[in-house]
This record gives sequence, structure tokens and C-alpha cells, in this order.
Amino acid sequence: MKRLDMTERRDRIIALLSENGELSAAELSERLAVSVQTIRTDLRDLDAAALVQRRNGSARLRQQSENIGYLPRESISRQEKQRIALAVKNLIPNGARVALGTGTTVEHCARLLASHEDLFVVTNSIHAVCALQNAPRVVVEMAGGAVRMRDLDMIGVPALEFFAKYRVDYAIFSCGGLSEGGTVMDYNSEEISTRKAIAGCANTTILVMDSEKFGLDLACYHAHLRDYDMVVTGAHLPDDVLRACDQSGCRIIKV
Repeated sequence: MKRLDMTERRDRIIALLSENGELSAAELSERLAVSVQTIRTDLRDLDAAALVQRRNGSARLRQQSENIGYLPRESISRQEKQRIALAVKNLIPNGARVALGTGTTVEHCARLLASHEDLFVVTNSIHAVCALQNAPRVVVEMAGGAVRMRDLDMIGVPALEFFAKYRVDYAIFSCGGLSEGGTVMDYNSEEISTRKAIAGCANTTILVMDSEKFGLDLACYHAHLRDYDMVVTGAHLPDDVLRACDQSGCRIIKV
């Protein structure tokens, strides 16, 4: 394993805690191939930055009003996100009009959609635009406004006005979390409003969600899984949620 620099190592710590819930300094030391003392220094600084909470020799992520950074999220559930992206690729035909939201799972979808021809894409994600760079005869329209530098995307009023101008075949978007009862949740009201705008411009809505999102209790919520046309996920959903989706015509695609 190559030696990580401090920033990359701390990003990996955040990713590992997101995946595992709680880990000891010794467990993190073993996984990252650095000394326990180095890990303790990292955890102390991450605690001071209000990113992690230390207790009894272990650490866990603090409950936050914002998601963790984009790069740490990329390493979470990567294989599952690739399976999600492959399933989405098989749902979208050549020549489709597609709205793409933000986030690492949507970026994986965009990367596989780049093999399609004659796509018309509207998006508020710079990551999605870059992923489609080599798509054959693709046309991309992008939202304007202030760039959220952490995620390289645009949310807020300009994004809402942008998506309101279009009518597309498919909207592909993610969420911050999903309650055990099937309520779709996010970190703040702007994330919610932007997802509503993306979903509102499409004939078919596709929610993509890795299993780490299931059970996250976040501050804001809007809609239920059953309100979308398709949900592509690796999560094991409760039977009552699956029944509600089936009764409302929402197709659950398990990867």
C-alpha cells in the first residue's frame, strides 16, 4: 500500500468511518498502514474540525448538516455504484433526453452513459459534464450560477430556473439518505429543492442510491420511494417499503 499524504489519509479516515460506523485508532492504523500515534493526531484534528467524534479510544462521524467532501464519498461503495451505473445504462436508449443530478453515484452513471449516442443532457454537475466528454454526438446544457466548490455543482435558485426550462425523457438523481420507512432525505433544503426540480422536468424519474444511504436520519425530507418511477439500489429495503412501491407502480431494481 502506498503511503498516503495527510490530506488523502484524512479523507480515507472519513470514508472508512462512513462505511463502518465506528473504528478504533488501532483498526484505522492497520487499514491505513501508519502508526497509531499518527491516527490519533488525525482524529484529534478531525474532532476539532467537528468532522468526527472521539470516545473511549474509537471514533465515529459526527451528525452533520452537510455531506462529507466529494473525494471521500467517491471511495464509499464504489463497486455497488458501478453496478447501479450499469443497470441505469441499460435503462437509457440511444438518443434519449436525460437530466442528471449531482453526486458520485450519478457521476458513475454519466461515465457509463458516455458510450451512448446522440444524448441530450441537462445537468447541474461539472463532474457529470466531464464524464460525458467523449460521448458520441452528445449535447450538454449546464446550469449557471455560483459553483459549490466542494462538489463542483450548482444548486439553489439558478438551478431551479434552469431545469424548469426543459422536458426530458429521464431524470437520474441521488439523495442524501433514506429512512427505514422509505422517506427520501437530504442534508439541507436546497438539496431537496434541486432534486424536486430535476425530477419535475422528466417523464421518468430514476433515483440511484447506494446501500450506505439507507437508515441515515437527516434534517430535511421530501417524498417517499414510491413517488419515483424507478429506484436502483443495492440496499436491502424493508418489506413494507417494497409493498408500498409495488402498489404505486415504482419499480425497484436491486443490484
